[in-house]
Amino acid sequence: MSNGADLIHQMAEGDAEAFARFYDRYAPLIYPLILRILPDPTDAADCLHDVFWESRQRARTYDAARVTPDAWLVTRARARAIERMRAARRRRDGVPLGAPRAVFPATTPLERPPGVDQSVLTRAFERLPDPQREALELAYYGGLTQTEITARLKQPLGTVKTRLRLALDRLREMVKPA
Repeated sequence: MSNGADLIHQMAEGDAEAFARFYDRYAPLIYPLILRILPDPTDAADCLHDVFWESRQRARTYDAARVTPDAWLVTRARARAIERMRAARRRRDGVPLGAPRAVFPATTPLERPPGVDQSVLTRAFERLPDPQREALELAYYGGLTQTEITARLKQPLGTVKTRLRLALDRLREMVKPA
């Protein structure tokens, strides 16, 4: 069985079977992330389709030395889902998003650095203090800017920035290889 990087390189050469295997391997990882950002299953499925279509189109630009296939797709999926969410929000003229705890289950994969097991990253995320985890969820999964997080949490901008920085620093420290 080919690894993800091999599949991407085969896709770049136009191999349709490699694309099918790539989709089968990574859709179960990517769909829950998209669904966490776009809670409507139809929107999430459309976004998933767009992410994989774009990945196929941009397979030639993939550089295995710079990023893992997981991170390449997670980054692309998160960006597309947030674009869709923000576009929908603009169309609705600022209708507030649902409560993040109800929409964002802890089982959704986080973008992980190379060499870090997904379960280690998920456990580290769950061990963050609630205020830091909440700010990070709103930024990463909710697609909110720091200013929007400030308004949502009714906290000063400096507090939000500090919570985000501390959360990222703690995650790095917790998943750092021994």
